[in-house]
Amino acid sequence: MTEELITRPVDGRTGPDERRSLRRDASLPALLAGLVCIVVGFSGPLVVVLAAASAGRLDQAHTASWIWAVSIGSGLTCLLLSWWTRTPVIAAWSTPGAALLVTSLGAYPYREAVGAFLVCGVLVALFGVTGLFGRLIAAIPAGIVNAMLAGILFSFGAGIFGAVHGAPGLVLGSFAAFLLAKRFAPRYAVPAALLVGAVLAAATTGLPLHLGSGGLTRPVLTVPAFSWPAMVGLALPLTIVALASQNAPGLGVMRAFGYRPDDRLVIGATGGLSVLLAPFGSPGVNLAAITAAICAGPESHPDPRRRYVAGMSAGVFYLVVGSFSGLLVSLFTGLPKELIAVIAGVALLASLQGSLAAAVAEERGRDAAVVTFLATASGMSLCGIGSPFWGLLLGLGTHLALHARSGAAA
Repeated sequence: MTEELITRPVDGRTGPDERRSLRRDASLPALLAGLVCIVVGFSGPLVVVLAAASAGRLDQAHTASWIWAVSIGSGLTCLLLSWWTRTPVIAAWSTPGAALLVTSLGAYPYREAVGAFLVCGVLVALFGVTGLFGRLIAAIPAGIVNAMLAGILFSFGAGIFGAVHGAPGLVLGSFAAFLLAKRFAPRYAVPAALLVGAVLAAATTGLPLHLGSGGLTRPVLTVPAFSWPAMVGLALPLTIVALASQNAPGLGVMRAFGYRPDDRLVIGATGGLSVLLAPFGSPGVNLAAITAAICAGPESHPDPRRRYVAGMSAGVFYLVVGSFSGLLVSLFTGLPKELIAVIAGVALLASLQGSLAAAVAEERGRDAAVVTFLATASGMSLCGIGSPFWGLLLGLGTHLALHARSGAAA
């Protein structure tokens, strides 16, 4: 462990005399850490959200409402929970969840998708407040969950090189910038790829950006509808991804820095906010992992007990950016499709390699993991239900078929 590990866990459960003063604890590094968190969070994952919105055939107003909803939800989570617990609680939308929607959202009417978002939020909240979260994660083999996630992300990784034919200089130059920054400044690898790619796009294919009116976003209310295919094909995979691929790593990052968050509080709160914001297009708000390390680490402040200010700072910036989400949509929709492909790919590259490694980490579960990965990556659809569910189901079936007898004999 590093010297930054806190000897006494920080959980925010302090007495009145130990409550820290926000004015005393505020610092420029913590405020800047919150800003960096937002820049990193929006530079790459936003492209995945826009790709999902495009797959669902959403117009600009509904897309802006989606970004508004997840930004406001993330901002409120960061701001209020960081202040209440005095720990840097960082929330974000689920990038793997948005990746799932790229392949699945277009298969359902939007109202049914919103209904699935709402059900997902309810399930996450219930698993959080009842303490069932840990039991759910333990019930499904980790290799199968990670293989499902890897199958979802596979097309994004392959999309980097599939885009080379359309704009080789742009794609290869942007990818080279990503690798170079990954070597010397890993935190800024995705923003570097986006910046270099935008410059190359302006010099080659053109960069027709439209800034729009720049006014406050007007969220669009969609009355949810409910259908069995959307519940099974969207709500269930989204819930599993939110819990296993977002909230579990998010808690892990906080614990790695010595914090002991109340998982019932933070997961229940994100689920509750997800329910409230689902009618405005939010597929869910979750704990963050990568950006959480920015605010929970020593870069935000040497004293771990003053890093909660970075979480509050991130919350404020989320609220500001979300309020002008229409401007972001106007800006990013002017990016060439090749640039979107490479940025989405590099933004998800770490998630892809992590899920692949975890999927085959245990030899005993590799067969089930490979079946899950192949079925999910195939894009198969059966009975109106997308491949992530069938990949999960076939993987579990393979696992039971190969190991149920040996497990019973043991």
